[in-house]
Amino acid sequence: MEKRMKAWVLQGGFGTSHLRPVELPVPEPKRGQVLVRVRAASVNYRDLMVIDGKFDPSLAMPLVPLSDGAGEVVAAGEEARRLRVGDRVATLFQQKWLGGRPTPRTTIESALGHPRPGVLAEYIVLDEDGLVVLPPSLTYDEGSTLPIAAVTAWQALQVDAPVRPGDTVLVLGTGGVAVFAVQLARASGARVIVASSSDEKLARARELGATDLINYRSTPDWDARALELTGGVGVDLVVDIAGGDLRRSVRALRNGGQVSLVGLLAGASAALDVVPMLVKRARVQGISVGSRDMFEDMLRAVAHHRIRPVIHRVYPFEAAPEAIEAQRRGEHVGKLVISIP
Repeated sequence: MEKRMKAWVLQGGFGTSHLRPVELPVPEPKRGQVLVRVRAASVNYRDLMVIDGKFDPSLAMPLVPLSDGAGEVVAAGEEARRLRVGDRVATLFQQKWLGGRPTPRTTIESALGHPRPGVLAEYIVLDEDGLVVLPPSLTYDEGSTLPIAAVTAWQALQVDAPVRPGDTVLVLGTGGVAVFAVQLARASGARVIVASSSDEKLARARELGATDLINYRSTPDWDARALELTGGVGVDLVVDIAGGDLRRSVRALRNGGQVSLVGLLAGASAALDVVPMLVKRARVQGISVGSRDMFEDMLRAVAHHRIRPVIHRVYPFEAAPEAIEAQRRGEHVGKLVISIP
């Protein structure tokens, strides 16, 4: 008798209202693949864009959404030797980017949640190379928060612009990537300035290690405030979550500093003045998550520094659309997780 599983699919149109709970056959692992019993999934802004049709208006449906999950290996196909049954694992967002320089084939074409099926299901089958083993210190809920948010923050802070003790990092926002950036920067010995529109969120950021806080609603010239906090020198790195207007991020930099652009909350285009970039010898680096090598390096740092991912709320599997709508509202600090018991 065919084994069945529960899943959510996007079907019949775009928007959260077109998410449907369905039953599907439990997939079987083929050569080099493993079957994972998914225990938790987390929500990213990218998932919202996919579901709303803003990422790809012509995507093929039905589609199982969400890219970030964690669970247990319960079966293995032939020649699957890297992982074993019983391993606790998390998904690699870009399944083919194992290391080295990224290419369209290893990144865009191999991403989970679109174009490849996502993880909002009781079981998934993946190539064993597209998974990482979780450290014992992390729960499944915590592990599910890592693939996009934590790896993006890691690449921004430790790969493209390695942060050293004594550096100053300015983090814009308090969502998933931003919170991991705060935690990882503090673990690296950096001074961390956080800018947010909410005093409540800023208070939470201080609890997580932020050393200086800026409310950019009450202080619209937050770049000038960042310069003031650094004695006019500027910050070493800006982790810019929103995009839209990069001019203030560049103005907040020291000479030779970098803006790591990791999101597009403010839209798909950005304002940027060339002269200040030239004067400051500033760099603007786009960050697109990271490779499996980066993921595994990040996991070692998380385990060593005993970093615990910040989870704002855990939703039951049947309330998955509620979690996705909560992502849309943007009221959370850290990550939103869907538990799959």
